[in-house]
Amino acid sequence: MRRKIIPYNPALIDLAKKLRNTMTIGEIALWQEFKGKKLCVRFSRQIPIDRYIVDFYCKDLKLAIEVDGSIHFEKGQEDKDKKRQTLLASLAVTVIRCSDADVKDNLSFVLENLKIQIENVKPKTPTPKPS
Repeated sequence: MRRKIIPYNPALIDLAKKLRNTMTIGEIALWQEFKGKKLCVRFSRQIPIDRYIVDFYCKDLKLAIEVDGSIHFEKGQEDKDKKRQTLLASLAVTVIRCSDADVKDNLSFVLENLKIQIENVKPKTPTPKPS
């Protein structure tokens, strides 16, 4: 089965490359875990999707993980995040959000939570019926 290619704005490619080189401490910590495949799925980092760039993306599951820094708590940002979330959902992309502070302060908790949520997103394989 072929994956459907999700649209992206090619003008975002240079910005995505720049963001890969200027990741937050929380993003770096999470990336180290993803590179080690501790969550048993492959992620890419700073990936353009439509007119946005998501922090981490698993193509096989159409799953984005966003690490929210302090800017996400500023006035007006919540509405922007909702619009972003709505657009990504319209492309059948599931978004999991975690705070940068949680990643830095309690990485093991964040990883356990991500594992549970990833299992919920994975397609269910039917169990064979006994004959």
